[in-house]
Amino acid sequence: MRTTVGIIGGGPAGLLLARLLHRAGIDCVVLENRTREYVEQRQRAGMLEQGTVDALGEAGAAERLAAEGMVHQGIELRFAGERHHIDFPALTGGRTVTIYAQTEIVKDLVALQLAEGPPLLFGAEALAVEKAESETPVVRFLHQGREQTLSCDWVAGCDGFHGISRDAFPPAVSRAYRHDYPYSWLGILADVPPSCEELIYARSERGFALHTMRSPRVSRLYLQVPGGTDPADWPDERIWDELAARFAIDADWTLRRGPITAKSVTAMRGYVHEPMRHGRLLLAGDAAHIVPPTGAKGLNLAVSDVRVMARALAELYRTGNTQLLDSYSELCLQHVWQATRFSDDMTRMLHVQPDGDAFDDRMQLARLRRITASRHAAAELAANYSGLPLHV
Repeated sequence: MRTTVGIIGGGPAGLLLARLLHRAGIDCVVLENRTREYVEQRQRAGMLEQGTVDALGEAGAAERLAAEGMVHQGIELRFAGERHHIDFPALTGGRTVTIYAQTEIVKDLVALQLAEGPPLLFGAEALAVEKAESETPVVRFLHQGREQTLSCDWVAGCDGFHGISRDAFPPAVSRAYRHDYPYSWLGILADVPPSCEELIYARSERGFALHTMRSPRVSRLYLQVPGGTDPADWPDERIWDELAARFAIDADWTLRRGPITAKSVTAMRGYVHEPMRHGRLLLAGDAAHIVPPTGAKGLNLAVSDVRVMARALAELYRTGNTQLLDSYSELCLQHVWQATRFSDDMTRMLHVQPDGDAFDDRMQLARLRRITASRHAAAELAANYSGLPLHV
């Protein structure tokens, strides 16, 4: 097979890149090692920055998002029995965020891809990226029981943290920065209307809790738990009781309970790989970086990466200018490190530290008090949460 851009990974990053390239008249092929059913049911993020909403509009994939997405004006912080609203539009000059599940984004993009092209191959397992330093890199992959090759001008590694794209970077040029947090998130999906209009970030002495949603009828909630926790050790009643305790405030408020349809435990880590380009191989999304989910940045960073990549490739094939492609890694990494810093700040401020003491406890409360008492501090949180602009 031969194409201009070979895209490894059919998650939101790879699929969105394919749509943006298609609309720019650049041919590509998407290789996804999982089945369509698996990809469309994989539970991930759901909070979209305005830049992500705009990118889906540029890709022609925002029709259902516009009809069903839930626009949020801010978030609520809970601590010490109090509730505090952070008003994004008032603090950022009008910016908001939108709740729309990643599963729905993937369904929208897959449907467009299969209807209009370019090719999307499910069950195509990428084995290696070869000759990345040359003008004709090759992706070896296994599809329908047969090993094949995809020759490209460029390869986009959008295959996630456990993918093979990053392995094509020589050790001499690779630098990896990693931090593992000493706790995890127990996440649930529940068939019950949300108990809140906007996301609730709760810090209590029992640990962190987050209340979000996937639709007006489906709630998504998280609990801080020790690393290595088995979801089976948390029966439904225990989960609801613990959530209620962590969300408790000195006001009339009740947590709605309902049938839990899914449980999972997510390890908390930060990871950044530098650089994000080697020869004609470019990384995007989780293939290059992982952030703790507290800042809701993972999906949005992936979208930011592919927007830069698509614009750089479009500029190359339209004008022959390589300036944006040459600065791809530097541009993206500046944005990635700021999002990583914000995610780390949110994580450390809201989670009980397993080895923490009374001093750490008071420092967390002091940071929360500063945000709720200082417009400047609140504006900084709102600007980072709703999405810092990436100028390209």
